[in-house]
Amino acid sequence: METKLIVQIFLAALFLLAGISHFRNPKFFLKITPPWVPAPEKVNVIVGAIEIALALALFIPSFTKYAAWGIIALLVAVFPANVYHFQKSLKKGKHVVPTLIRLPFQALFIYLAYLLTS
Repeated sequence: METKLIVQIFLAALFLLAGISHFRNPKFFLKITPPWVPAPEKVNVIVGAIEIALALALFIPSFTKYAAWGIIALLVAVFPANVYHFQKSLKKGKHVVPTLIRLPFQALFIYLAYLLTS
């Protein structure tokens, strides 16, 4: 199987599951939303919908590279929330390692999405 297709399937599955999670378990996302985010409930729904749309758009050939750029933009946009989640975990002393490991994975996901931009 071609590398690009593997990356496409992986990112699509990841973002589809993440997007669905925003609707199935909004409390989780609302708990890790930084206090400076306006209208967190609406933002949660919007982010979930965007993740689902981008995941599906990866498989529409004329939209693939735009979806990949959208994923990159989304990952950059939500990175401060991931840092906030890590800081919150540090204060509570819970889930520190998983939230720390998640941060460099953002860079990996950006790189993988970038592979789909050409």
